[in-house]
Amino acid sequence: MISKPKFKICRRLGPGVYDKCQTAKFASSATKTLPGGKRPKAPTEYGTQLIEKQKIRFSYGISERQLSNYVKKASSTKGTGTAEKLYESLESRLDNVVYKMGLGASRRATRQMVSHGHFIVNNHRVTIPSYELKTGDVIKIREGSKSSKLFTNLSDRLKDYNGPAWVRFDVGTLEGKVLDKPKNIETFLDINAVLEFYSR
Repeated sequence: MISKPKFKICRRLGPGVYDKCQTAKFASSATKTLPGGKRPKAPTEYGTQLIEKQKIRFSYGISERQLSNYVKKASSTKGTGTAEKLYESLESRLDNVVYKMGLGASRRATRQMVSHGHFIVNNHRVTIPSYELKTGDVIKIREGSKSSKLFTNLSDRLKDYNGPAWVRFDVGTLEGKVLDKPKNIETFLDINAVLEFYSR
């Protein structure tokens, strides 16, 4: 059951923010009109940019300062489109990669899993959710964590899971790998609107 605070956030920012909002029941309730049959006013350009910024913040579970730093880093990088670089940085976070491998029900869950030290990256234990992974990096479930209930029945849970092509997880070895840079920016996110917000 989705909590009231999350429900309100999803109503304001869209179902892509939280996995639990991506249901037919939520979609039908989210399209309801305001009292008196009125529809909400369309946001201004600034309002739209602000909403898009909040979408990213809530989707990835990051602070305002973290997002601002990601934008600065992407804007200063040469040779790659700024929007693509920002998306790449967000998607390359360790907590997000673990989530995209299907090991957690949400980014919030995988953030806690990383913080509790359940993963090894290139033979080093990493407890920083924002740790940035690169192509070729190997992520393993820590030996002492393999018996945790977090990872029981993984083969059944991942049997029908289709993750993005740029990551891979082998249930047999409990080992994953970053195969490529994140691509195909999710249509739910308007990265350019966020960049315009910070360029004001």
